Amino acid sequence: MLDTFLEVCPEAAVGKILIQRNEETAQPMLYYSKVPPLAGKTVVILDPMAATGGSAICAIQVLIDKGADPKRIFFFNVVACPEGLTALTNAYPDMRIITGCIDERLDAKKYIVPGLGDYGDRYFGTT
Repeated sequence: MLDTFLEVCPEAAVGKILIQRNEETAQPMLYYSKVPPLAGKTVVILDPMAATGGSAICAIQVLIDKGADPKRIFFFNVVACPEGLTALTNAYPDMRIITGCIDERLDAKKYIVPGLGDYGDRYFGTT
């Protein structure tokens, strides 16, 4: 997603936030963040999937703590589900969300149904 975004907006500064979902609890775990100064900036978050919304909420809080204004945050993703979108809009009602597809629901393991499978596994060729 980042490569494509930078083709459209090559002047964009890039920050990185590494969050991984704990597979047992479905809670986000923040591992790393490095972002440029954000005060007065429009911020775009690129994330392929929004299942529970927990990782996105965690990332948005990191950005706000670094000076981002929720009214100037855009969250782009490929696949979302109603539960994740509800959690995001409840947590940050002023943030804007752009998604390619809203799938049916989450299953008992908190995976999107029907979904794409594990995006990280697909992208990195791991299992």
